[in-house]
Amino acid sequence: MLALASYFDCIMVHSALLEGAGALGLPLSPHQLAQFERYAADLVEWNRRANLTTITDPLDIVRKHFLDSLSVLSVCDVESGARIIDVGSGAGFPGLPLRIARPDLRVTLLEATRKKCDFLRHVVHVLALDNVHVVNARAEDAARDAAHRERYDVSVARAVAEAPTLLEILLPFVKVGGYALAMKSGRVESEVERAGAAIAALGGRVQRFAPVSVPGIGEPRYVVVVDKVTLTPGKYPRRAGMPHKRPIGN
Repeated sequence: MLALASYFDCIMVHSALLEGAGALGLPLSPHQLAQFERYAADLVEWNRRANLTTITDPLDIVRKHFLDSLSVLSVCDVESGARIIDVGSGAGFPGLPLRIARPDLRVTLLEATRKKCDFLRHVVHVLALDNVHVVNARAEDAARDAAHRERYDVSVARAVAEAPTLLEILLPFVKVGGYALAMKSGRVESEVERAGAAIAALGGRVQRFAPVSVPGIGEPRYVVVVDKVTLTPGKYPRRAGMPHKRPIGN
């Protein structure tokens, strides 16, 4: 098994995970803690050759990746057995932490970069995670595939994209009655207001934007919850790149 840089790193990771998850109301078993520790160790090791993330300090990995991902569960009551797609998963955030903390969830990790998918498959294998699928594709393409379009209870992404762009990518994956979760930093009220036309066009309706407090992170965090109330028109999402270049409503 790969190890973190030192025994001290392991102790820090273990303690920060235990305390941080507890503060979010998510107690972790010894087995789950061990899974997170192995995940952190392998992320540090793989990052040396694959450049998966700019966050490499073990304590920052816990706070800015693991706990930030888990914060979704502190504000959203995700149903047991829900089918979730993590869009633009990168090195697995938030999808893999959600699956480790909630083994009942069925998770798809959608990522366009092959080397990141290789890492995701490695983690799924070494942690023996069932009901986790890695898909190497662009979101705009996958959302037009019948295997993924409007097949999920929940879609989620951590991204810096503006709400109209992000939701054009997220909502086509969600079946009517499900919802999309956009994880955002900073103040989101005005951004969500500007996205009103886009959300309506995509078949969504804003349920709420919930503030979340992530242990060890001082800046404001929010989860924007958008219900899927009608089918998304077939023209969305537009071809790759268009949601970023020409957001709906602009």
